[in-house]
Amino acid sequence: MDFHHRYRGHFDSKTGSVFGSASNYLKGLMQALRKNMERMEEHVVGADDQALQYMLTEAQWDSRAVMNQVAQEANQLLGGDGSCLLLDESGFAKKGRHSVGVARQWNGRLGKVDNCQVGVFAALGHGDRAALIDYRLYLPSDWSEDEQRCKTAGIPDAFRPFKTKVALALEMVNYQRQQGIRFAWVGADGGYGKDPAFLRELEDMGETFVVDVHKDQLIYLDDPQPVIPQKQGSTRGRLASRYQAQTPAIRVDDWQIAQPEAAWQRVKLRDGTQGDLIVEVLHQRVWLWDKQETKARHWHLIVRREINAPDTHKYTLSNAPAETGTHVLAKMQGQRYWIERVFEDGKSESGMADYQARKWDSWHHHMALVAMALLFMVEERELHREALPLLSCNDIETLLRTCLPRRDIDPDEVVRQMEKRHRRRQASIDYAFNKQVVFSTG
Repeated sequence: MDFHHRYRGHFDSKTGSVFGSASNYLKGLMQALRKNMERMEEHVVGADDQALQYMLTEAQWDSRAVMNQVAQEANQLLGGDGSCLLLDESGFAKKGRHSVGVARQWNGRLGKVDNCQVGVFAALGHGDRAALIDYRLYLPSDWSEDEQRCKTAGIPDAFRPFKTKVALALEMVNYQRQQGIRFAWVGADGGYGKDPAFLRELEDMGETFVVDVHKDQLIYLDDPQPVIPQKQGSTRGRLASRYQAQTPAIRVDDWQIAQPEAAWQRVKLRDGTQGDLIVEVLHQRVWLWDKQETKARHWHLIVRREINAPDTHKYTLSNAPAETGTHVLAKMQGQRYWIERVFEDGKSESGMADYQARKWDSWHHHMALVAMALLFMVEERELHREALPLLSCNDIETLLRTCLPRRDIDPDEVVRQMEKRHRRRQASIDYAFNKQVVFSTG
């Protein structure tokens, strides 16, 4: 794997280098079936779990610098006029309360509120390829308000103030623009589109967006032309100060129900492993007004339903140019699928959720190394696209697990590893027993 040598400068310093441990960790994300450091040591030649832990938690290397390089290399591969910046969050189930940012909060992977950490991520996508290029760890307000807890977790002062997930997402959009990353539009799901300020802020930043919204989103079929009502009759009493719409609003799901079947258009989104992925869509230009601005926004509304699930609908707003066609908008909306694939590959193949990292730096270090692993896989799939068009991340990991030197194939080494596991297990048993004895006699 010569790939990791491109990043060597980020792990070398005047006081020492953790490049070897970072390389072993990266290999471990590929080789080990379970991605914790003890299993990495057992699979990767030359790896030591304590050295891996030091590299992840204590060593002072800059994960932001690593991610900047990941983003620039992904930009060379995927950036351009047909590219998009995809925003989404992912939850990581955790026990206890000491892991940085952990709280009882929504975990989309589990589909429920649970004890977890949540990260907001950005992926650069083009066609059927996407690479993770940025992330922000979400800190719930009870963390931001607890100075000692933040200090114990090693959270730098600059990152302690509370920020919403929407604010973190906008921060990444702005940051990647400053980095010169090339993308034509921004995509996100309804968790972000439900915030009216999010879409308006993107437009005010000069960004084109294609963002899902919830079914209760209000739209106007005619320009509401908000005005402050003039006082009629008596001059007594207060003057009106709030704008009022001149046309009625309607929920997007109510509008969709009222549309005739003939209005639905079929669109092929992409080739799938089980045939063409075809959806049906409605398309309408609508107005959006937040009851505060002096003018309404004039955007596209796209409603999508699956052929085999006609009762399930997805609602999407876009500020793309007025002349943008239905088929183009539908395909742009369909691109958001690829960040979900990034999460799937990251968690299934690259240990994205299998980390031993309680502190701020260790969480960010882990995610930077996962992003490197995912970029490597994107590069390999792109390199072999013509010869192996069905090459998957799982295929690549299987090949690496087989082809890279392995520690766990020598019988003596296997016995040594087993004995080491037994010593650790016995130490854990002894600790628990001694603790129980002290508690019962204390």
